[in-house]
Amino acid sequence: MTLQWTLAARYLGRRKLRTALTTMAVVFGVLVTFGTNTMLPAITDAFRTNILAAAGQVDLTVTHRAGSGFTTAVLDSVQTVEGVSAASGSLNRTVNLPVDFFDHDPARRDAVAALAMVGIDPDRAQELRAYPILEGRFLEGDNPGAAMISRSLADALGLALGDRLPLPSTQGEVELTIVGISPSRTLPGNEEVLVTLAEAQSLLGEPGRINAIDVNFGTLDEARRAEIERQVEQAVGPSFHLGALSSGIELLTNLRVGQAAISFLGVLALFMGGFIIFNTFRTIVTERRRDLAMLRAVGANRRTITGLIVTESLVQGIAGTAIGLILGFGLAALALGTLGGLFEQFMHVRVGGPVVAPGLVLVSIALGVGLTVISGLIPARNAGRVPPLEALRPSVAEVVTARAAGAAFLAGAVMIGFALVTLLTRNLGLLALGGLLFLIGLVLVGPVLVRPIARAFAGLFARLGPRSGIVHLAEGNLTRQPTRASVTASATMLGLAVVIMATSLINGITGGFLDALERSLGSDYLFIPPAIAVWGSNVGAGPQLADELRALPSVDAVSTLRVATSTSGDVSFTVMGIDPLAYPQVSGLVFQKGDTRAAYGELARGRNLIINAPFGAFTGLTVGDEVNLLTADGERTYQIVAQANDYLNAKIATVYLSQASLASDFHVTEDVMLQLNLTDGVDREAADEQIKALAAAYPQFRVINGQAYYAENRRIFDAAFAGMYFVLVFLAVPSLVAMINTLAIGVIERTREIGMVRAVGATARQVRRMVLIEALILALLGTSLGLVSGLYLGHLALDGLASAGFPVRAAFPWMGVVAGLAIGLLFGALAAVIPARQAAKMDVVAALRYE
Repeated sequence: MTLQWTLAARYLGRRKLRTALTTMAVVFGVLVTFGTNTMLPAITDAFRTNILAAAGQVDLTVTHRAGSGFTTAVLDSVQTVEGVSAASGSLNRTVNLPVDFFDHDPARRDAVAALAMVGIDPDRAQELRAYPILEGRFLEGDNPGAAMISRSLADALGLALGDRLPLPSTQGEVELTIVGISPSRTLPGNEEVLVTLAEAQSLLGEPGRINAIDVNFGTLDEARRAEIERQVEQAVGPSFHLGALSSGIELLTNLRVGQAAISFLGVLALFMGGFIIFNTFRTIVTERRRDLAMLRAVGANRRTITGLIVTESLVQGIAGTAIGLILGFGLAALALGTLGGLFEQFMHVRVGGPVVAPGLVLVSIALGVGLTVISGLIPARNAGRVPPLEALRPSVAEVVTARAAGAAFLAGAVMIGFALVTLLTRNLGLLALGGLLFLIGLVLVGPVLVRPIARAFAGLFARLGPRSGIVHLAEGNLTRQPTRASVTASATMLGLAVVIMATSLINGITGGFLDALERSLGSDYLFIPPAIAVWGSNVGAGPQLADELRALPSVDAVSTLRVATSTSGDVSFTVMGIDPLAYPQVSGLVFQKGDTRAAYGELARGRNLIINAPFGAFTGLTVGDEVNLLTADGERTYQIVAQANDYLNAKIATVYLSQASLASDFHVTEDVMLQLNLTDGVDREAADEQIKALAAAYPQFRVINGQAYYAENRRIFDAAFAGMYFVLVFLAVPSLVAMINTLAIGVIERTREIGMVRAVGATARQVRRMVLIEALILALLGTSLGLVSGLYLGHLALDGLASAGFPVRAAFPWMGVVAGLAIGLLFGALAAVIPARQAAKMDVVAALRYE
C-alpha cells in the first residue's frame, strides 16, 4: 500500500495540469448535482405556492369550531408538526358598510356593501400564497396604517395608489393608506383589504388573536399528507376544525405532474455530473495504458495497478467533492437570490434558500468519490488483464474497442427502437422509460457514429477552409479513439437535449395555456362571477342582461356561459351551456380532436356535446362515442363530436353543449358569465361608461378588461418560467467543461505527436487550427445527437402532458434548435482556446522527448 501511495503522489504531483483537469471534472460533476438539487426544492416550493395561490388554496386551514378567535399559541403548535413546510396565522373579519359610507349620498347605494379586512403576517403569508402586485409594494411588518387592495376595488371606489381608504373599526372610523394594488379579484368572497396582522388586531379589538391558520405541507405523497393532517389535528385539539385540500382533486394532480417534471431535471443533473467524472477519468486511464503496461513489465501485479488507480482517484475524488459541495451551495444561493427578485417582482412569491437534505449530501459524496473511484477502477482492471507486451501496442486497443462497439451498437439500437415505439402508447410510465432508454441508446451507438459523422463534418470544414491536411489530422485524432469522442460528445448531447426539450416544454405549456386563455377570456370585456370554475356557488343573471348589452350600439357580439352539473357512471362533471353561434365570435375552445368548424354546428343540431381532456381521461370516452348524462328529466344520451379545452375548466372534467339543450334537459337559463366584443372604431371610453352602467344593477359580476387580463397572465407565465431557463443554462455549462477536459488531456497525451508535426514544418497557427477544428467537430457531433434527443424528449414530454389533460400547443422548437446549434459551436470554440494555446506553445525538442 505504501508503494501505491508513493506512486500515486508522484504521478499527481508531476502531472499537475492533468491532475487539476481531472479534479476540476469532479468539482463540476458534484457542483452540478449538488447545486441543482439544492435549488430545485426551493423552486418547487415556489411553484406549489403559486399554483395553490392561483386556485385560492392552501393544503390545510385551521379554524375554531365556534368561529371565534384564538391565541397565536395554536399557531406555534402547528408549526412544530413535522412535515409542515409553512404556516401563517391571520385575522379575517367581514366589515359591513352603510349604504352611503363612501359617497355620503343616502339616495345612491355604494358599489361596495361589505369588505373583508384581512390581517396577515407579511413575511409568513408570502410563504404560502402568491400576492401579485400591479402597482406599489407589498405590506411590511412595521407598517401601521398601510393597506393593499385589488384593482377592482380601487376602480369601484375611484381610489389610486397613495389615496386614503376610510373604514369603520372598533376605534371609530380610520383611514388607511393604499400602498399596493393587486390584480382584480376573481375568487369567491367579498373584496379584501389586506393589512398587517398587528393593524387588524388593533382595529378589530382582538389584540394577540387570530381566527385562521393556513398550512402548507412539504410533500405531495397522499399517505404522508394524511399523516401530517392527523398530527396537526392532535396538536390543535378537538376544539378546532381542519379544512384540508382533498387528495383527489385535479389541483394536486397538477402539482404532482409539475413536481415530477422538475425532479426530472434533477435526475438529468445527476446523470450529467456522473458523465463528466466518468468521461474524464476514463480518458486518463485509457491514455495511460502504456504507462501501466510498463509497470507490469517491471514486476507490478494487477492488484498493484488497481490499487494505484484507486488511490489516485480517491485523493482526487475527495478533494473535488469537497470543493464541489462548497461551490455548489454558493452557486445555488446566488442563483436563488437572483431568481427571488424575479418571483417577487412578478408574482410576489418568496423563493427560499438552498435546501440541503442529508440524502442529497450522501448522494453527492457517493457521486464525487464513488464514481471517481469506479471510473478509474473499471479501465484499470481492463488494462491489467491485457498482457504488458500487447498493451504496449496501440493497435490492440483499437481491435478490442471495435469488438465491444458492435455489441454496444446493437444494444443501443434496440433501446432506441423500443423508445420510439413507446410514443405510440401515450402511457406516462412507458414514455418516461422510453426517454431514459433513448438517451442510453444514443450513448451506446455513439462510437459507431463517430467516424461517419466526423468525416462528414471534416469534409465540410475542408471545403470551407484552406486545402491542407490540418482538417484530416483533426479528424484522425477523434476517430482514433471513437469511444472517448463519443462519451465526450454525450455530455454535450445531454446538455443540449435538456435545453431543446425544456424549450419545447415551456413553449408548449405557455402556448397551450395562453391560447386557451386568449380564446376563452380574450374578449374586450368580461363579466366575471365571484367564483371562477366553482360555478355552483354563483348567482347569475337572467337573459335580459345579455339582451341589454346586445342592444348597445357600441357592442358587436355578446356570449354567455350557463352551468349545470351531471354524472355519468361514477364520474361527476360540469356541464357548460354555450351559444354555438355567438360563442365562437367572442370566445372559443382550443380543439384537440374533431372538426373545429363543424363542432359548433353539431351542438346546434341536437343532443351533441364537446368533451375536454380531463373528462376523456376519467371516462375513457373519445370522439364518436355516446355518453349518458343524468339530467333534470332523467338520463339522456349525447354524442361526442369533439374534444377541446378552455382556460376556465382546463383541469376540471367538463362537457360543452348548446344552451338550448341545457334549457330543455337541465332547465337552466341563468347566465353565470358574460363576454362581449366592441364594434371596431367605437369610442371606447363612452362604451366603457355604458357597459358599467348596465353592470351596476348586477353587483354579482366584476367587469374586467379582457386584453389587460390576458397581458397580466402572460407576464406571470413569463416570470414563472424565467427560473427554469436559468436551470437550463446551469445544466448546459458542464458539457463545455467535459470538452475542455477531453481536449486538454488529449493535447497532453499527444505531446510527442504534436512535436513531430511541428518538427516536419507545421506552424503554431496550424496546430492551433487543428485543435480548434477537432473541438468543433466534437461539438458538432454532440450537437447532432443533442438535437435528435432533444426533439424526441420534447415530443415525449408534450405527449405526456397532453395525456394528463394539460392544454399544450405542439410546435417545432425553432428557437431551441437555433440556440442549440449556437451553443454547440460556441462551446466547441471556447473549449479549444486553452488546449490550442497549450499545443501551439510547445517546445519542439522538449515535446519529442516527452515520456
